[in-house]
Amino acid sequence: MSILSVGFSALSQGLQVALLALISGYRRWISPVLGPRCRFIPSCSAYGLEAIQRHGPWRGGWLTLRRLLRCHPFTPCGCDPVPE
Repeated sequence: MSILSVGFSALSQGLQVALLALISGYRRWISPVLGPRCRFIPSCSAYGLEAIQRHGPWRGGWLTLRRLLRCHPFTPCGCDPVPE
């Protein structure tokens, strides 16, 4: 394994831990104050946790960002699970 792949792997792992901590912090401290706002099932934060755990920080982060951009009053509600 080259030094670049080891560095990239460490960066990915660190980024994944940071993203999961941010989402968990939001769910613990900010979401209870704001109340339920998500139009989808699972909620955007639950979706983000699952997407990052399942697909890693790069693809999971991208899927989460796309989901957050779709979560607005002009989008119909519904079930939107994390893709395989």
